[in-house]
Order: sequence, then structure tokens, then C-alpha cells
Amino acid sequence: MTAPAAGREMAAPARSFLFLQGPLSPLYARIADAVGAAGHRVCRVNLCIGDRMHWRRPDAVDFRGRPDGFAAFVARLLADRAVSDIVLHGECRVYHRIAAEEGRRRGARIFVTELGYLRPDWMTVDRDGTGGGSIFPREPDAIRQLARQCGPVDLTRRFETRFTWVAVPDVVYNLSNSLLWFLYPHYERHTIDWPPLEYAAWLWRLVTERQRNSRAERVVADLAAGGRPYFLVAMQLEGDFQVRARSPFRGQAEALEVVLASFAAHAPRDAMLVLKTHPLDNGLRPWRPLIQRLAGRHAMGDRILLVDGGRLDAMLPVSRGLVTINSSAGLEAILGGIPVKVLAPAIYDVPGLVHGGDLDTFWSRPEAPDPGLAADFVRALAGTVQVRGTIYSPAGLDEAVRSMTHALLTDRPGCIAGLREPGILPS
Repeated sequence: MTAPAAGREMAAPARSFLFLQGPLSPLYARIADAVGAAGHRVCRVNLCIGDRMHWRRPDAVDFRGRPDGFAAFVARLLADRAVSDIVLHGECRVYHRIAAEEGRRRGARIFVTELGYLRPDWMTVDRDGTGGGSIFPREPDAIRQLARQCGPVDLTRRFETRFTWVAVPDVVYNLSNSLLWFLYPHYERHTIDWPPLEYAAWLWRLVTERQRNSRAERVVADLAAGGRPYFLVAMQLEGDFQVRARSPFRGQAEALEVVLASFAAHAPRDAMLVLKTHPLDNGLRPWRPLIQRLAGRHAMGDRILLVDGGRLDAMLPVSRGLVTINSSAGLEAILGGIPVKVLAPAIYDVPGLVHGGDLDTFWSRPEAPDPGLAADFVRALAGTVQVRGTIYSPAGLDEAVRSMTHALLTDRPGCIAGLREPGILPS
């Protein structure tokens, strides 16, 4: 699956790209610069003042109407600009979902970007969806065949994350939208918490971070020293669209109820359940009181712990297994040889990678991932829907712009669909 020569990209007929919201970064604007330099047309829809601040290019139109008017707006735009390709970050946002539906109706390619599955310094460029909505195959034989078409993978970390590159763009974007809301009065943000409240909560999280991490390290040390078997639960963010749009749960509380009930009834009596909060949890949800209530309801006594801080990778190696709705933490566990049970569709929900039985059987007979299949999975993933780069460091951003532009212009993720056509892969 070698890259075509640069001249071949230029020789192709000019395409017309429509960019919607990207990550909070100059990434999309810089990709648009590269796409335009390659001879293609570019347009952008700004939905809020934060979008305008991240774009700073002339080829943009503003949508200031209500969400229920966006379908007609974007349909006209797609027709007027003869759009062939739509690029958006996260396909489940309301505006993105509408634009993708209108685009598919007109035969446009839909490219969806996200942070990478092979974190920390990879990005995702997929067709039509990510996570549970990805076009990536879920059949072991298809993955093995796809891996044979892809080159070797170097997972060595290249880029360091800079906190300022994470925090500053987020604060500027969201506070601008909050303060200047009247410029786009009907904009519907995709996050569930009011940004000023979330930032206040985050300030407290930063103040208590050292204390929380220290407490978590003591818990991990005690677990390792005590020798008592334990299972991990990797919690996700309440606003995660993979939970909101692609799971049977309305939120974490419903998922925790299912997990605790199953563990109390079917796990070995000496086993513990350790719940790990997401590293970006803002602390606005009272998880501890909720978990205490659930533990009391199921008479779990001292068999349950909540760890709010520390690192998941320090807890995985000596755990019996990991349960998650569909977090990318599941892939981290698989690559470490740890049994995983997912509760909702995930890109790595593949026979041979995750526990094939139901949740009740996981506690007593957790199925370990096949290391050969896991290696093929990573190779196929990195050769199709993953590219090098990150938005959280200058060098990483430069690499992300190069690699993502190449993926768009060559339709690298489209090779999966292309391989299906001649029957190489099952449809």
C-alpha cells in the first residue's frame, strides 16, 4: 500500500473540499492551505466565532441560523460549490451529522478525523465514521489480509505533548463563543457542560492533581503488594459521543449499574473491582457517592475501589482484565495482553481481541487477546486510518498536516472499501 507519487496527486482532476469544525488547533486551516496548493478548491462553514478564529482564511461562509435550517443551507452550499469531499472532526456533532447525510446524498466522500487510536502521537482519518462507526473491518481474516498489504509500524513516540497547546486553544475558543454568543445566536455546541463552569472545575482539578495522583499511586502499590486479584473499569467522559451515540447507555451511571450488578453476582469472591476515572474528567459528576450507592445496593463491601488520578498503564499489567463501554483504553489493554470486555461497538471489538462471551462470564473466564492478531490489527490500522502527528506540539502539528493532507488527497482510508470491491475482503 505504497503512496502514489506527488505528481500523480496533482494530475488528478481538481476536487472541491468543504471543511466543517476541526479540532481546537490551526490543523484544518493548514491542511486547507496544503490542499489549495495542490490545486483543489476549498471552502469552510463557520458555525461560531471560535471557528472563525481558527480559520483566518477568506474562503469561508457563516451559518448563523438555527440547527433545523442547516440541512437546507448546507445542501445549497454543496451544490453551489460542487463539493466532492467533506472533512469534519467527529461525525456525531449535530451539524456534522446533517452535512454528512446531505453529502452522501450527492455522492461526496466524507472524511472524519479524530485523535488517534494509537495515541499519543497519531491522528485518525477515516471514511464516514470513527470508533464504532468506522469502516475498518471487524473480521479477523479481513484484518490479517489487510495487514499483509500494509508496511511495518514504528510505534516509537516522537512528539511530546505541551499542556499550553491543549489548554490555551480550548479556553480561547470556548470563552469567545460564550462571551460573543450574540454573533451566532443559535449555535448549538456539542459539549454538555457550560465552558465557564467546566473551567472552574478544572482549576480545582489542577489544584488537587498532585494529591489525587499520590493517592492513586498508593492504591496501585497496595493492590500490587496485596496480591488480591482485581478487574479494572476504564470510565469515559460523560460527553463522549461514542457513549452518547454508539452505546445502549444514556451515560456512565447506567453502564456502572450493569457492571457492578454483574460483578457482584458472578465474580470470584476474593476479586476486587477498581474503577478508574478518565484523565480528562472535569469532576462535575459526583462519581464517588454514586458508586457508593451502587456498591451498597449490591452488597459489595470492600470489593470496590474508585481511583481518581494516576495512570491506567500502571494498573493494567497486574489486573485480571479491563471492562469499558468502548474507550480507546481497551486497545491499550489489548496491546498489553490484558483481557478486555466491551459493552458497546468499538473499532477493536474483534473476535480474538476481546472477550467473546457475555459480561457475566468475563469475571471467571476472561479471554486473553491473540497477540498475533493484535499485531496485525495495529499494522492494518496504522496502514489505513491512522497517520502520524498530533495537535499538541509544534513538530507534531507539522507532521499531522503533512500526513493528513496526504491521506485526504490519496483517499488512504478508502483503500479498505477499495479492497472489498474485488472480493479481497468480505463486505
